[in-house]
Amino acid sequence: MTKILGSLSILFSLLSFAQVGTALTDKEVKELVTLIDARQRNVGDYASIVFIDQKSKDGSSKAFEARVYRRDGDDKWMILFAKPKAEAGKGYLRLEKNLFLYEPALGKWERQTERASIAGTNSRRDDFDQSRLAQEYEAVFVADESLGRFKVYHLKLTAKPGLEVASPVLEIWIDQNEKNVMKRQEFALSGKLLRTSYYPSWEKMFSKSKGAEVYVPKEIRVFDEVEKGNATTVALRDVKLDALDVNMFTKAWLESQSR
Repeated sequence: MTKILGSLSILFSLLSFAQVGTALTDKEVKELVTLIDARQRNVGDYASIVFIDQKSKDGSSKAFEARVYRRDGDDKWMILFAKPKAEAGKGYLRLEKNLFLYEPALGKWERQTERASIAGTNSRRDDFDQSRLAQEYEAVFVADESLGRFKVYHLKLTAKPGLEVASPVLEIWIDQNEKNVMKRQEFALSGKLLRTSYYPSWEKMFSKSKGAEVYVPKEIRVFDEVEKGNATTVALRDVKLDALDVNMFTKAWLESQSR
């Protein structure tokens, strides 16, 4: 209940300064980033079916179907591939801030970095996981802008020292009315743009475990800015916020799904 009241307090505070054309103070920026995290965090469990469509600059394409599982309270995450047949049983598991890949054909686990692509696509673990922006980054206000017909806050985020993150620098554009991320760009320390992602639609759901609403993206469109022409569309369907098997988030459970 304390977490819920805290999130509501942040929301009411944000509403007080959500006037078009108003620059945000450092305190307001911190509250906004904290709110984004809180709105996406379920506290309990999460499951969804994801369809990943990868298109390459040479005109080729490949498609995947997988299931994503999360336990936000324990910071656990898993993706298990079902299709195509060649990828069935392959999975990624995040435990204690370590990301592992399981290859059923080899029967072995391999540690991955946060920058690792998922199944060779432009997608990464953090595209499917809960938001940790306030925990991992320091944010500053850039500008009050428009993105299409939407008024947005443009923020720049720099990774906190000592943390392993997929991108050391982010820029995000947040819908001033709905407070959802609409656009995200990821940069190397050199300033080189690596990826651009768009979030065209979000779904609001009620979480029994949280006792409040949760916002989940319905689609993510990721564009590779290094290999121009490579793009990935991620569609999240059949989202469930019900409790999962307590023993699911283990290497043994994931291995059992490929037998």
